[in-house]
Amino acid sequence: MALSNNVIGGITLGAVLLSIPIIGAGIWLSTEVAESCVKVLEWAVLMLGIVMMVVGLAGLAGALLWRVQQVRVMIFYLVAMLVLIVLLVCLVVLVYTVTLRGHGNVQPNRSYLEYHLDDFSLWLRRRIRSSRIKTCLSKTNMCARLNQSYRMPQDFFNAHLTPMQSGCCKPPTECGYTFVNPTYWISPISTAADADCTRWSNDQMQLCYNCDSCKAGVLAALRKEWRAANLILLISLLPLVALYLAAFFAFRNAKTDQLFRRYRQGYT
Repeated sequence: MALSNNVIGGITLGAVLLSIPIIGAGIWLSTEVAESCVKVLEWAVLMLGIVMMVVGLAGLAGALLWRVQQVRVMIFYLVAMLVLIVLLVCLVVLVYTVTLRGHGNVQPNRSYLEYHLDDFSLWLRRRIRSSRIKTCLSKTNMCARLNQSYRMPQDFFNAHLTPMQSGCCKPPTECGYTFVNPTYWISPISTAADADCTRWSNDQMQLCYNCDSCKAGVLAALRKEWRAANLILLISLLPLVALYLAAFFAFRNAKTDQLFRRYRQGYT
């Protein structure tokens, strides 16, 4: 066969190298607070990257060790990598689609944004649970740090809080609570119609962890993390597709040359 082992090795090595940023994106997601509270995308990205690396390494080993098995090595590589590329495309499209919505809302006399659960895609909303958020956030000092940083009301109102701090560490602005410190507020005589107003608790292990605003804050942070990871996936996908097309056409041309030589030999 005209396709050399060096070409096969180069192509499969490229797949191995391109799987590294995909695995890295999965590892990075696993370290982020919002993703660790939901655990949806990290495992999909990690598994996809690991399988892609295994396929590339298998192809590379085949090219270097089994020189008489070029055809089988390339067929395995092309079929397996096609499946993985299709899965990666589906993942990129899914993440892009479900993260289109979810922008923060400006509040009067506040520098931070607040988030509403209905602003996010239904697919994301179905994958978040208050019990998991509460367990996840209770292990962090995310809200406690606010008490150390902001002691005066105006300082807190001018702060640029993260989406999770905005949604989980304080009551929604429309509830009309009076500031004592970032995680302790005095309830008004009559609360607003929003159910989150009655879910707020000054218990430092409760706060607004059961609020829809907290779910929305987690999804807002998750949206930012997923879009960053999706950019890495997209950047990896483009050269991966180019590499796959190069492998496919090189393999097809080699097979065509082989068939042509056999045809000529049959008439000589």
